[in-house]
Amino acid sequence: MKFPFYNKLFSYSFLAVLFLSACGNPEGPFSIAINQDQTEQLATNVPVISPTRPPFEPGQLVDYVAQSGDTLPSLAAHFNSTIEEIRLANPIIPKDASTMPPGMPMKIPIYYLPLWGTSHQIIPDSQYIYGPTTTEFNILEFVRSQPGWLKNYREPRPEGNLDIGGLITMVSQHFSVNPKVFLIFLEATAGGLTNPSAPDTDYVFGYKVNTHKGVYMQMVWLANELNNGYYGWRSGTLKEFEFPDGSIERPDPWQNAGTVGIQYALSKIYGYDEYQTYVNQGGFSQTFITSFGNPWQNDSPPIPGSLVQPYLNLPFNPGRVWNYTGGPHTGWGDGQPYSAIDFAPSGVKGCAESRDWVTAMADGKILRSVNGEVVLDLDKDGLEQTGWVIFYLHISSTDRITKGKEVEAGDPIGYPSCEGGTSTGTHVHISRKFNGEWILADSPIPFNLEGWVVRNGIRPYQGSLVKFSQTVIASSKAEGFSAIESQLEPR
Repeated sequence: MKFPFYNKLFSYSFLAVLFLSACGNPEGPFSIAINQDQTEQLATNVPVISPTRPPFEPGQLVDYVAQSGDTLPSLAAHFNSTIEEIRLANPIIPKDASTMPPGMPMKIPIYYLPLWGTSHQIIPDSQYIYGPTTTEFNILEFVRSQPGWLKNYREPRPEGNLDIGGLITMVSQHFSVNPKVFLIFLEATAGGLTNPSAPDTDYVFGYKVNTHKGVYMQMVWLANELNNGYYGWRSGTLKEFEFPDGSIERPDPWQNAGTVGIQYALSKIYGYDEYQTYVNQGGFSQTFITSFGNPWQNDSPPIPGSLVQPYLNLPFNPGRVWNYTGGPHTGWGDGQPYSAIDFAPSGVKGCAESRDWVTAMADGKILRSVNGEVVLDLDKDGLEQTGWVIFYLHISSTDRITKGKEVEAGDPIGYPSCEGGTSTGTHVHISRKFNGEWILADSPIPFNLEGWVVRNGIRPYQGSLVKFSQTVIASSKAEGFSAIESQLEPR
């Protein structure tokens, strides 16, 4: 039973506030007075390095307070333990538990590994994702209140000559990363908020690849790295990261996904020693505090305990045969998160036109309909950053549904195509978000379409759909074993 578990443990949530607010905010080398009403520079230039963890005895039980989005598989991976051992130490957890209630005290059997990094938490997950905390933040208004060069920055894009607000909004929407994170990186590497003189480089984050010139494409690269860290930690697949100088570090087992996302991105920019000045107290977190206030104050975890996906239909009409052409792969960009799956109408080759409708998987309201993208808001509150959202990609501009329209499950959204993103054939790409966080397709909150449950493959785009004794295997060639038909009654 899911909800009794959550209600029984909800009273522990106050512990999470104590746990999270304990993360310090002393001054350091990365702290710059950015807001105009904060003119005093902090006194010290030395970061506070958090102590390393002791070499625990094998299987020793350690105290842990559940954080937003924690699942048993991810905790087992972080502590080098097993799900079975965690269940044995915490018998209150029911068999069908999905996400742990934030604030729940736990005992975790730990198996020590060397090279664990800092225990300092930079920001909570709520300040990493493009979620509820971002709904009232005006990027351009904030940047224009600062003296740095970003206030005057513009860049030509296919959508027009965009200012920094438009550029960051596009990247934040697509990758679902908080605009504030990009602003702090732009300040750290290029003085974007405080230095009136723009840097003499096309590569503000140091990723010197010709296809990634300019602030926009540098942010695209950064967003990929941030999400590789965040969702690698969320899934339990990220165990360590390597620095440009060859050094290795493993994230501290007690870390949260938002912190690991930032750590991972910083490890791709800086060598080990310089990295330490950013990830410990007085680094990135202090600049965030100086710019935007204490992110831990009144934090509201975006992923609740016992999160369950609402009922979803397959994204095409009953009686029509489609093919499962893509198992779990990235929701947007390259690499993590493996939140998306693909379907293609049978018999359509290459990027040929199709007149098989892609349909609404649930009741909702259309928030976005542009450039092959359609966003369906299930709670109809008009905000992409809150509640359950379904993201469709590669929807043809021909007869594509319009923004603002309310739909019922099964209503037409548009035709599958190759439009938007990168595609080698006509299909539809679908992914889920909750409160701005991409929900991994194969996870304790599995992508479930009419009882067909998504399972990962050995590599991205591989995998299967499983429904009782039936299995449909993903195939980019739309082979017979990938065929699937909705069993719902036609509307």
